[in-house]
Amino acid sequence: GRPGGSATQRPSASAAESAIQRAVDAKQYMFLFFVRTDDEATQAARKTLEAAMPKLADRAKSVAVNITDPKEKALIKKYELARAPMPLLLAVASNGAVTEGFSLKFTEAQLETAFVSPGMQKCLKALQDRKMAFICVQNSTTLHNSEAMKGVKEFVANAQYAKTTEIINIDPTDAAEESLLKQFKVDPKTNEAVTVFLAPPGTTVGTYKGETKKDVLIAAVKTAAKGCVPGSSCCPAPKKKS
Repeated sequence: GRPGGSATQRPSASAAESAIQRAVDAKQYMFLFFVRTDDEATQAARKTLEAAMPKLADRAKSVAVNITDPKEKALIKKYELARAPMPLLLAVASNGAVTEGFSLKFTEAQLETAFVSPGMQKCLKALQDRKMAFICVQNSTTLHNSEAMKGVKEFVANAQYAKTTEIINIDPTDAAEESLLKQFKVDPKTNEAVTVFLAPPGTTVGTYKGETKKDVLIAAVKTAAKGCVPGSSCCPAPKKKS
């Protein structure tokens, strides 16, 4: 191994962390089934998951995690589950984005909703990492592509926003992204470049057809920050008055 490499590595990964890594390597989803006790609700949920997994085997793996297991402490902390009601099922895409969460009860059909488009995985990952995201919808036939990217690139070049902003390129004719375009109300037949600006936790700051301007984008961010819901992850909780 590398000299000194082992000193910085964490102790050996837990069973769940190793399973997650195998799913990542296989570019598959991981259904993390968090449990506290083996009560009736947990048994019922486990049965549903076990019945569904053979049908999802080409797309997903699953692993059960007992939240009282000290070896899984890092995982429980990562997903902030110490006080969550159990059982809980989290669907995690191979890029680490949580795409869906099911508390207590779920059906096989609901598990299908956890699979999202590649572009949506990137959006969710950015937002969950508390970053802003630009979805740049354009291809070789859309008009004003460079004008649409101009403001975005200038915004991202700003030192204040460089590390906290992701650019996600989407081809409007990509059938795999149909659900994403529908969610953000972008016409897949658009003849003009469209830019959707998102801020955490999942606010659409603005949608722009054609040209984007850095000043407009910066103003939009400031307005969104002022108007966000108190206590949500996009702004600090208000201080309680004594």
